[in-house]
Amino acid sequence: MSMPSHSAPRASCRDLYTRGLLPREIREFFAPQAVLLPEFAAAEAEALCAQVQELLVTSPWRHMLTPGGQRMSVAMTNCGRAGWISDRAGYRYQSIDPQSGRPWPAMPASWSMLAARAAVCAGFPNFEPDACLINRYEPGARLTLHQDRNERDLSAPVVSVSLGLPAIFLFGGLRRDDPVKRMSLCHGDVAVWGGAQRLAFHGIRRLADGQHPTLGHCRINLTFRRAL
Repeated sequence: MSMPSHSAPRASCRDLYTRGLLPREIREFFAPQAVLLPEFAAAEAEALCAQVQELLVTSPWRHMLTPGGQRMSVAMTNCGRAGWISDRAGYRYQSIDPQSGRPWPAMPASWSMLAARAAVCAGFPNFEPDACLINRYEPGARLTLHQDRNERDLSAPVVSVSLGLPAIFLFGGLRRDDPVKRMSLCHGDVAVWGGAQRLAFHGIRRLADGQHPTLGHCRINLTFRRAL
């Protein structure tokens, strides 16, 4: 399936967002209640990358295990009131980082405000994330199709911010075997989905090699959720 083309030149998106404008043509509805906001976080991307490095001092990257004992190819950590973890006991949220034995780092206020602004632009007002799952993809890493269903509040959307190398985002339906759309996610892009699409299957294709001027050979993804 071909990737959707952007309706407005990417070079103009950052200026439009900075001026508080959100023309409909730079919002891409890839499914009902599922929106791509090209370059929505571009102006803040450098600061976001630096803040990730600061958070890693408290809660470093780790490769979690699936309940079946498989090592995930994506490295992860968290910030916020709760963090998503996976091990042989299952998938869940908890307030303590099992690796450090301490609470997860606090979510920067600027992050929660960015997520809330993106949610409003996508049609989801009053979003207040309490958890941010931070993923690091190196070339060859991927995330298979899955649903985000461990959160208690499924009425809140998911807000996903892309940093670093471009990736191919896979977005399907409510069944694993539904048709899948493929979209390119670039540095500063934000995807938001909720409502009827909240439990849609989604994933990331195996990351291609490349060199990003800020993050080098990797992609970082910030996924904001209302978990508690």
